Amino acid sequence: MRAFKLSLAAIILAGPFAVSGVASAQSNPAVTTVGQAIDQIVARERDELAVIRRYSPIVETYVQDMKPDNEMGIIPVKDHYFLGQAQLAGEKGVSDTSMLDSKKKSKGEEFNPFAHLESGSKYVPEGFVQMIFVDPNGFDKEHYMFNYVGREFIGEVRCLVFDVTPLPKTGKGRFNGRIWAEDQGFAIVRYNGVFTSSDGEAKGFALHFDSWRMNLQPDLWLPALIYSQESELKTDGSDSPVRFRAQTRLWGYDLQTSNSKPVDLNSMPLDQSGLDKKTAQDYSPIEAEQKWQATAENNVIDRLQRIGLVAPTGEVDKVLETVINNLEVTNNLDVDVHCRVMLTGTLESFSIGHTIVVSRGLIDVLPDEASLATVLAQELAQVIMTKPSTDQWGFNDTTNVTAGEALSHFSFKGTSADIDRANSKALDLLKHSPYKDKLGSAALFMKQLSAESTALPALIDARLGNGVALSQALMQMGPQLDANKLDQVAALPLGGRVKLNPWDDRVELLKAKPVSLNSAREKMPFEVTPFLLFLTRYQAPKPNGKPDTTSNASTR
Repeated sequence: MRAFKLSLAAIILAGPFAVSGVASAQSNPAVTTVGQAIDQIVARERDELAVIRRYSPIVETYVQDMKPDNEMGIIPVKDHYFLGQAQLAGEKGVSDTSMLDSKKKSKGEEFNPFAHLESGSKYVPEGFVQMIFVDPNGFDKEHYMFNYVGREFIGEVRCLVFDVTPLPKTGKGRFNGRIWAEDQGFAIVRYNGVFTSSDGEAKGFALHFDSWRMNLQPDLWLPALIYSQESELKTDGSDSPVRFRAQTRLWGYDLQTSNSKPVDLNSMPLDQSGLDKKTAQDYSPIEAEQKWQATAENNVIDRLQRIGLVAPTGEVDKVLETVINNLEVTNNLDVDVHCRVMLTGTLESFSIGHTIVVSRGLIDVLPDEASLATVLAQELAQVIMTKPSTDQWGFNDTTNVTAGEALSHFSFKGTSADIDRANSKALDLLKHSPYKDKLGSAALFMKQLSAESTALPALIDARLGNGVALSQALMQMGPQLDANKLDQVAALPLGGRVKLNPWDDRVELLKAKPVSLNSAREKMPFEVTPFLLFLTRYQAPKPNGKPDTTSNASTR
């Protein structure tokens, strides 16, 4: 029977949609049988493993513990947040140098895919990082059985689909699940399953996961997103099963190379148009002070971008600045304010000088423009009001920190008094803005945030800047929060607005179609959801420096 299945699959593969050979080996004959396809996939994954280990991306994992609910099915009741820089080239395995904890992990741990959970349901961040590998210790025919399932498009990328099962007596740490391999270079672009032990001797707890890779450079597919979930996992020392959902995001792959690329000085001549010796003049003390403050501001933003915490300038900044402009024009303000996006998923914002920084996570969950305007009005109020001096950042050594040092070195949090004054001023700005009649939705967002504050402190608590200010005056302006109303969407699930390119850290707005809700459960405010990517193949940037397309990730 097995021979018949292979023969049938070979006929399918050899048909009018027969796949070509590996992209880097164009002289190879066309692949026409399942066996040939498996050989190509195994060889390519071996090469991918070596390539992935060259990088040290930033890794963010956010976990929500879930519990059954009579009305909503299942809801988050507790959360956990990990942010670190992964070291993937260790001889014994991966390590995750935390950017949050005072105790930094620096030595790689032996590859143990059953270390996602410790006794007592304590999450181990390295366990989630390990999900970027299918199997680093023998992904081949000697250790696995490959069963051809068919072909499937993931976005624009056509894939061969296989169910993969570890053979008996091949040890622990083996992958059991399904893989999708693109049909040009045979790189695995998605794998969905669990790490298991074929001998039944594994210790610890393995978690189910759905791992995605993206085509970030020519013929280069790198880990980008991982979704993990358990609904009824039994653990030692606990009578209650583990129920959780988790998202892991990786970015910053090009940080090392972009910061060390050779520079051609002749290609960037200095602009001398402003140098007129006849009108040249000295700077006044006030001008010197203004330039010093601008230097401090630029030092901070430049360093945060270099270490992968702030995105390069792009289209999302322009959207934020348009809202700022709307607030300024209607309030007769003339302040030169710029906006940037912080790449972390926590809900926070801050201002440094005349630059407002809003986290990707906060932009993701805001339901509409009025809610975004409310967040930006808070920071605009901080900009135009008296603030603590940023003088210290004018000295370049004060911002010369690594990614691992940044969150303990920088802090842009306002005092309680500052936040209260900004709250009052922000509400005044909003009442004289184009959003004055739409503040009900912003009030609902604040109410939803307040309702979730006990269950989701890891998401809501700010690391660098300020959390979302819960203005009591604003909260009283909106309708009552009603989770059962389908037309009342107070906040979006995580990942609802912004997509991130893991190679160069650029962010863009999602281009997803609106989806009709079938039940109140599908609103999922602030919740973790699975990933669903629209994969595309890498396309070289246009002359203006912008790629033609990038892979889209939607969590709705």
